[in-house]
Amino acid sequence: MLRPESNERGDRGDRGESEFLDKLVSINRVAKVVKGGRRFGFAALVVIGDQKGRVGYGSGKAREVPEAIRKATEQAKRNMVRVPLREGRTLHHDVEGRHGAGKVVLRAAAPGTGIIAGGPMRAVFETLGVQDVVTKSMGTSNPHNMVKATFAAFANLQSPRFVANKRGKKVSEIIGRRTEKVPAEEAAA
Repeated sequence: MLRPESNERGDRGDRGESEFLDKLVSINRVAKVVKGGRRFGFAALVVIGDQKGRVGYGSGKAREVPEAIRKATEQAKRNMVRVPLREGRTLHHDVEGRHGAGKVVLRAAAPGTGIIAGGPMRAVFETLGVQDVVTKSMGTSNPHNMVKATFAAFANLQSPRFVANKRGKKVSEIIGRRTEKVPAEEAAA
């Protein structure tokens, strides 16, 4: 099967039969020294999403780059998660995620802000369909740990509808509390 050529940003775009956008986050080449010389292997990290709130990541290893990318894409399709989005463009609230030495902070942003994120996290948000978000990564810059920390943060996200159902209240009560000012005497108590 022929694959479209990738551009310099790792975006291979939508294929005709797939509704998913997949992005190649990183490729790692490793060498094994044997009697006849070196044997090379490749490891690929791929993020895949439908740009409507579903996203997944996967890693694959093989002797050749296209095979590693194919394996990573298949694993990413199996590991997809749904992320609740506010107005289909940003997150509902600020959230933190950790994995290994990596820590990421994801913040909801006003319309028109754009995706302010570093390499691996940018790929996640572009495939997720988020248009406005501000992020910060601390600790490691390892792409695997940054992507896994981002998905750990997604696990901590909750929509107002979910919180309202959990508490037995209406969504308007939950959202109303987010925007209300707390009187000074209540804050001091």
